[in-house]
Amino acid sequence: MSCPPAPTFPDTARVHARGDVGECFPVLLTTCLLLSVCELSTAGDFKPNILLIMADDLGIGDLGCYGNGTLRTPNIDRLAKEGVRLTQHLAAAPLCTPSRAAFLTGRHSFRSGMEASNGYRALQWNGGSGGLPPNETTFARILQQHGYSTGLIGKWHQGVNCESRNDHCHHPLNHGFDYFYGMPFTLVNDCQPSKPPEVDAAVRAKLHLYTQVMALGILTLAASKISGLTSVSWKVVLGVASLGFLFFISWYASFGFVRRWNCILMRNHEITEQPMVLERTAHQMRKEAVSYIERNKHGPFLLFVSLLHVHIPLVTTKDFLGKSSHGLYGDNVEEMDWLVGEILNAIEENGLKNTTFTYFTSDHGGHLEVRDEQIQLGGWNGIYKGGKGMGGWEGGIRVPGIFRWPGELPAGRVIDEPTSLMDIYPTVVQLGGGQLPQDRVIDGRSLVSLLQGAAGHSAHEFLFHYCGSSLHAARWHQKDSGRLWKVHYTTPQFHPKGAGACYGRGVCPCSGEGVTHHSPPLLFDLSRDPSEAQPLSPDSEPLYHAVIARVDKAVLDHRKTLQPVPPQFSLANILWKPWLQPCCGTFPFCSCDRDGDSSPQTPGP
Repeated sequence: MSCPPAPTFPDTARVHARGDVGECFPVLLTTCLLLSVCELSTAGDFKPNILLIMADDLGIGDLGCYGNGTLRTPNIDRLAKEGVRLTQHLAAAPLCTPSRAAFLTGRHSFRSGMEASNGYRALQWNGGSGGLPPNETTFARILQQHGYSTGLIGKWHQGVNCESRNDHCHHPLNHGFDYFYGMPFTLVNDCQPSKPPEVDAAVRAKLHLYTQVMALGILTLAASKISGLTSVSWKVVLGVASLGFLFFISWYASFGFVRRWNCILMRNHEITEQPMVLERTAHQMRKEAVSYIERNKHGPFLLFVSLLHVHIPLVTTKDFLGKSSHGLYGDNVEEMDWLVGEILNAIEENGLKNTTFTYFTSDHGGHLEVRDEQIQLGGWNGIYKGGKGMGGWEGGIRVPGIFRWPGELPAGRVIDEPTSLMDIYPTVVQLGGGQLPQDRVIDGRSLVSLLQGAAGHSAHEFLFHYCGSSLHAARWHQKDSGRLWKVHYTTPQFHPKGAGACYGRGVCPCSGEGVTHHSPPLLFDLSRDPSEAQPLSPDSEPLYHAVIARVDKAVLDHRKTLQPVPPQFSLANILWKPWLQPCCGTFPFCSCDRDGDSSPQTPGP
């Protein structure tokens, strides 16, 4: 016998709408307790609202509930106090596009082609043809098929088009979401004109140099041709064409068009801002999230709020500038916490707190290489080594994992078991009454029993940590002894102190000269050395050879599940293609501001 939800009745109309007899709850509860067969409800007849909030580039050490005593994150801390907090929650990849692909599908990103061995490891352009393949089944699509309204607000970064400007084959609305408002791409320095270029910066720097040489050549050629022409009109045409070509190359080589092409906002299939006005984006995201909750409060709904915070260029409204003790990055973290608080307030003000499964996380660890001269602009990963992009080091993949569902999940509980962002997929599918796809490998495991306390251990015995398409590390949770082994086969060469982690690089590479291959591999016992400070050896650890052999076998078994798929990050898919570029107005001078009349609401710190 399965009991109805907790007897607080935050939304009476909704309880009646789903056919439960609210007045009978005390009798049913007493009967269940007397019979000792009362179970926490999961996905029976009742389908909870599901609110998923993901920060961008947030370090696990940036939150008060994970040990930070100098940054103020009261709203996220309250979420942890009222729910369950995971201490070994792990991203499936240390970089945004592949991590989010794995999150959406419950599968390692290389299974859908959303990884690369090196070079481009994330999508670079809205006008590229790579992206999450249409044949992948996201959790949104499954819940949509089971009566949920499904919305995505914020960052997508999983591609837009395949063959034409408006086919939207990779768009959120083609992956199970009913509503989308946000960035099809991601925040980058190019979105703010005062910042140095970031997207294809090295290529564009060379191109800028070549432009000077080409300018001299074209002008010389134009002068010789013009001197031989008798028609004034032909002289004008050739001159204008030459100048137009130079203008286009010059702007591409700088960052004028990059901002206009990549930094855009969309509502469903329509572009609303091109380029986007960064200073008002936080208010718009708040407005959209609150509005979505109010429109769908009679549910059930799935809302994925994919925050633009705290990715560079760290655009922060004046209400939060200079308010933290950690500079611009700290200001941005505290503004993010305010935004999370506004969304949680909307849930509570609409009487949905007890009927909403809420989750907060980050896509990966903080970005150590981001600096402004000597000022660190990336996050803090606490005691953990490494950061964003750095293969299997804990600092790049260990992320916050906070869950709240009053009456269903115990308040204030802390779970020290290895779990994955990929686990959210089977978890929300179970809660929504759906079934996992049977025609593909699903790497995630449902967290419902673990979160409720019915299971003492994570369903994962082994987890595999990739950098691009290269396996860098693997962990083994030896449940009978409680020890947690971590084996590193390859590690990036980085410097934890000084001006950046991987000198001269935006993100550490996955292969080539920038990595070290370990033979024998490095072995750590994370249950005793979570900072990965002291690798074990046969002399210091009697089980060294046995552990390495057991993990090696697990890796071999894992590799048997791999199948080749079309690479979404191939050069052909990554390259910018004019005919795929989303454009509002006249290409290439795309421009519009359809939300310009809306006045943002002042939040206050």
